[in-house]
Amino acid sequence: MAGCPPGGGYGYGYPGQPPQPYGYAPTAPPYQTEGAPPGGKPGKPPKDSTGSSGGYPGAPPTAVPYQGGYQPGYPPPPGAPYSSPFAALMPSAFPPGTDPNVVACFQAADQDGSGFIDDKELQRALSSYNQAFSLRTVHLLMYLFTNSNARKIGPKEFTSLFYSLQNWRAIFERFDRDRSGKIDANELRDALLSLGFSVSPVVLDLLISKYDPTGKTRAINYDNFIECSLVVKGLTEKFKEKDTSYMGNATFNYESFMLTVLPFLIA
Repeated sequence: MAGCPPGGGYGYGYPGQPPQPYGYAPTAPPYQTEGAPPGGKPGKPPKDSTGSSGGYPGAPPTAVPYQGGYQPGYPPPPGAPYSSPFAALMPSAFPPGTDPNVVACFQAADQDGSGFIDDKELQRALSSYNQAFSLRTVHLLMYLFTNSNARKIGPKEFTSLFYSLQNWRAIFERFDRDRSGKIDANELRDALLSLGFSVSPVVLDLLISKYDPTGKTRAINYDNFIECSLVVKGLTEKFKEKDTSYMGNATFNYESFMLTVLPFLIA
């Protein structure tokens, strides 16, 4: 697509990681991430990261915790506040310092000039930069970066998404040591650790079973790695909103649980 940055294979980098991974205590320490390798384009994320609390530049904003105060399994009383997963998006602008190529990529996809692009437009925009994803992966990306299932995304959220994909592509490349285009269970465990998420062997086995479509190789490709990472990241962040003491325990009522899990199932 005209206006999009040229594709360059695995030219990406991850600017940092949380002090320690969240979740299952591993036997091996998390890998230390490195800066962007040569050829990392379109450059560093802008310094402005208002609304971002994911622990690194370009991370999606943390979702507002569920505020409904009614009993599990019962409909909310009239006027009970909660964050609708289909809430309309507010217009946004590109953060100061956004790479002009990122701006051009968004504008080329926004053919009607509405200031938003939909799921298919986002899929085409990413494909033009050698980032081919299924619509389900695109829907998960849009949900995590907008906290809405409206399936539209604005300039600010697009910029965060674009830079985060650079980070995740770098991690996938680093652990795809044989350049097969896939990573196995051990490499997935290490890749998730480098993102700051520590999962148990049982959870790891479930993830591999889910995202290895053949069920034979026990390895996942880049698209499935992104989907897997989005699910782990999204569910972990939703859980951490309730785990205020960071002890690995949280309490959910029925509505809050449903609003946490269902968006990942219907994407």
